Amino acid sequence: MDTTHIRTRAINASTSTRLRTRAVATVAVLLITMTAWAQLPGRCEAPVSERTGAIGCYVVANQPLGSLPDVPLFWHVYAFPNRAAADAVMAPRSSIVEAFDKIWLFTIAPRDWHAAGGEPVAVVGPLAHAMDRKYTARYLEAVVPPGERTPIHTHAGPEAWYLVAGAQCLETPDGTTVAHAGESAVVREGLPMILSSVGTETRRTFALVLHDSAKPWTMVMHGDEWRPAGRCPK
Repeated sequence: MDTTHIRTRAINASTSTRLRTRAVATVAVLLITMTAWAQLPGRCEAPVSERTGAIGCYVVANQPLGSLPDVPLFWHVYAFPNRAAADAVMAPRSSIVEAFDKIWLFTIAPRDWHAAGGEPVAVVGPLAHAMDRKYTARYLEAVVPPGERTPIHTHAGPEAWYLVAGAQCLETPDGTTVAHAGESAVVREGLPMILSSVGTETRRTFALVLHDSAKPWTMVMHGDEWRPAGRCPK
């Protein structure tokens, strides 16, 4: 009897079983993640005026910007004591947002831009963009408990974050990036990603998706194109 052939078939069957088990487990995790995100209040689709509780992800501003200049652009984040003070320094490609007990001015501009007043908080970027497209700035406010994560998704433009509290981990095919309160992060257009709230503190963050106005701002993926390796900390 050719025992080598039998052993080879047994090894192949064992490997196949492990691969099937791993694939089933991956699909199960993806389904659980998508279900959990679908239950997150707002789901980053509803306007903040429809907020029903402390937890959720909501749209705080959605500003068409049109064509953008052929220079490196950044997201400037300023805090103001009141709305009138922010109104006084509004600039092209600026949005005013009330969130996290403050008035914020968000502006898409070159790195050396500055507001005439207010407290400079962050300059996030650069935000890669094309000259032959028109863009929309979609600003999100997210309050997400530790352990929650998005489904795998992608955007028709760069996404950027500024963390007010807590921590997050971004996993993409390029690797992982962890950001904490007071820090920022950027991911390039079209890159599959999964974003997790990590640590022990509820994550409070602003996000900007600077997307092609002619395309959906986001697209959920189903794990066929890329599967995360699970390298984010808990």
